[in-house]
Amino acid sequence: MTSCWEVNEFLRFYLLRGQIGSKRSWEPIARSLYDYFGFLEAHDLAWNDIERGERKNLLAAYRDYSFETAKLARNTIRHRMIYISEFYKFAVRQGWIANLPFGYEERYVGGATAFLGHVAGNGGKAQVNSAMPRRHRSIVKFLSLDQARLLVNSATNVHHAAIIRTGLLTGLRREELATFPCSYVFAPDLSSGGVPNVSVTLDPTDGTGMRTKGQKKRVILMGREVMAGLHKYLSIHRGERASLSTGQPQQLFLNRYGQPYAGDGKGIEAIIRDLGRKVGLHTHPHMLRHTYATHTLHTLQRRSAKDRRIEPLVFLQNQLGHASINTTMVYLHVSHQVADDAALAYDEELNFWAEPA
Repeated sequence: MTSCWEVNEFLRFYLLRGQIGSKRSWEPIARSLYDYFGFLEAHDLAWNDIERGERKNLLAAYRDYSFETAKLARNTIRHRMIYISEFYKFAVRQGWIANLPFGYEERYVGGATAFLGHVAGNGGKAQVNSAMPRRHRSIVKFLSLDQARLLVNSATNVHHAAIIRTGLLTGLRREELATFPCSYVFAPDLSSGGVPNVSVTLDPTDGTGMRTKGQKKRVILMGREVMAGLHKYLSIHRGERASLSTGQPQQLFLNRYGQPYAGDGKGIEAIIRDLGRKVGLHTHPHMLRHTYATHTLHTLQRRSAKDRRIEPLVFLQNQLGHASINTTMVYLHVSHQVADDAALAYDEELNFWAEPA
């Protein structure tokens, strides 16, 4: 804890403040600093040598090394440099160095920021760390209706099928699927006034073990048919696994030992990836979320053309639990890929809650 005490001081400050909502962030943040200081040591550089008299500053040198030698992905480099930059800002505030080893420049950032440029009055431009590599828009990968049906039908295990159906029809994150409690499930009145949805409150503070990103409470809408399917699974099938455990786990979905999925649902990750490989698809839990978001947005866009009360992006932002609507806007770029006839009856045509073959 003394070889680089400045980093340890920064980590204690940065990780223990209230803004870091999940301890899962600790490891990648610490690894970013570890990797950067390993780079400095290997090249006989000092972290506080900000007046090095060379055109390329320390962060720019690390950026180029990460691209050219380490062959890291652009997003990985960007995330690491964000934390490294925060360390240097902290160092300036502490008086360890006089100036930042990087400057700022005005860039056209494009994407969601540009889309909202007329609101912000900046024309889509922002002051950006001059050493930071430009952001490239990542391509959202989702399943077509036929691919989603193929994945569901490949799940001959009723428990695995229930997890996949829920992910595809709610957009819940892997951690949220793993911790979704039995107490949230009820038998909906399918003929209740023609209202197609029921509301479910995801509350990490209610004692059920529910976990959300940043432990933020949110309310989602769920189709009555989806809730009816969850209730059927709870009533008929879940007991098979629950009986394998001596305790009384609160989670709806249990592993083959009758225990909740550990490690934020990593077991669910393996299940979905393995089933995808069986049918020639590269799948993972977040792809189920992308699939839900893309198809839902496309459907809502069609409906909002007739009903101006619907704001598709705001609805989807609330459903997914995005802190910023800019994150949700990535789905605007892919929703047009959804065939019209597939989007019109996403829930019904998949018939997800039929028993697996």
